[in-house]
Amino acid sequence: MLDGLKNLGNLGSLMAKAQEMQTKFKSLQEELAKKTVIADAAGGMVQATVNGRLELVKLRIDKSKVDVNDVEMLEDVIVAAVAAAQARAAETMKAEMGKAASEMGLPPGILPQ
Repeated sequence: MLDGLKNLGNLGSLMAKAQEMQTKFKSLQEELAKKTVIADAAGGMVQATVNGRLELVKLRIDKSKVDVNDVEMLEDVIVAAVAAAQARAAETMKAEMGKAASEMGLPPGILPQ
């Protein structure tokens, strides 16, 4: 029964290590939030730029490729470009966080998705 208490002396160092990892991940998240990802739709008709927080920060519409009589298509293309940029940014952030976790010696899949 007392065998489980043997490692209580390591509790302080484990807590310090956990705090250090938490600080590193927070810093990495802040750094990644500043990065941007670009995706387009409909052959470049619409280009969306999203940051690491998955926020739309820029939208470009190529007027030469837009049919002013088909507003619904333009709306759909905008949604598609934004969704593609957000998906690409999320995948990039996930990969970077996984890489950082691996460098810290954490097993794959330990971070929440």
